[in-house]
Amino acid sequence: MVYVVTGAAGFIGSNLVKGLNAQGISNVLAVDDLSQGDKFRNLVDCAITDYLDKDEFLARIRAGSFRRGIKAIFHQGACSDTTASDGKYVMDVNYAYSGTLLDFCQSEQVPFIYASSAATYGAHTEFREDPVCEGPLNVYGYSKLLFDQRVRRLPVAGSQVVGLRYFNVYGDREQHKGRMASVAFHFFNQYHADAHVRLFEGSGGYGNGEQRRDFVSVEDVVKVNLFFLQNPEQSGIFNCGSGAAQSFNDVAVTMLNSCRNAEGRPTLALHELQQQNLLRYIPFPGDLKGKYQSYTQADLTALRAAGYAAPFLTVEQGVSRYCHQLLARSGG
Repeated sequence: MVYVVTGAAGFIGSNLVKGLNAQGISNVLAVDDLSQGDKFRNLVDCAITDYLDKDEFLARIRAGSFRRGIKAIFHQGACSDTTASDGKYVMDVNYAYSGTLLDFCQSEQVPFIYASSAATYGAHTEFREDPVCEGPLNVYGYSKLLFDQRVRRLPVAGSQVVGLRYFNVYGDREQHKGRMASVAFHFFNQYHADAHVRLFEGSGGYGNGEQRRDFVSVEDVVKVNLFFLQNPEQSGIFNCGSGAAQSFNDVAVTMLNSCRNAEGRPTLALHELQQQNLLRYIPFPGDLKGKYQSYTQADLTALRAAGYAAPFLTVEQGVSRYCHQLLARSGG
């Protein structure tokens, strides 16, 4: 029997395959759409038993080819572009595709652990897994919320179903994501290309660079996924964030100083980085007005109640570690 990871060549998916490998699991079926061919690099050092294109995988699921052949499905495949405007495409990939896999897993009694998103909360300032806190600002967030609502309607009895509402995930293997890569990744590249980083000016009542998000390392995201694999009695929708909001300035300061320290340069405080023009602010984009979360912070009550007790990396810990991974990959 195989463990299926959809979106396996993507950011979280490939890290999850590596996490399974680290636990001695190599019977992994990697599913993805490699129209963006460069994503293959994320799987080069991964141990898998087979690869299937997403459409072929879906066709085989519908044909019944995988009956009694799948141990668990980690469904990470999705359109993750929060600025996407093609609602038909987003709903097909994020809702219909997920629904097909959910129905299969329920009928075959296969654990189903899938990627939801903190985008389901929209502009709310309380981030509990409760409908009163939900109100997506874009079709991406709506597609994720609609699927969560479908999961909530399932009977209590049945195979494990876990939805993980990812907050702002950063870390290794996200180089293919373009604009949707984490700010930590963009700051690293900006510093090495231009010797400074750029943040948005103030918005939503926050000062320059002081908008706050729950930044969570992909290392911790993988640990949460594997926790639920190891605890099949746990089902539900759970936040997957650090539980602590930190500013974009915090991310920039940590990345800048990590890069500078690697060059033998001293650590500088925020105001010193600003004074030396190493940290600059650009106008807030007009296309993001009314569609931007200026503040997020995962409420981890439900996750902790499910038994996940491990601490999460802070921005200072995780971004510094990520910088070293990026330097190693770039030969810096």
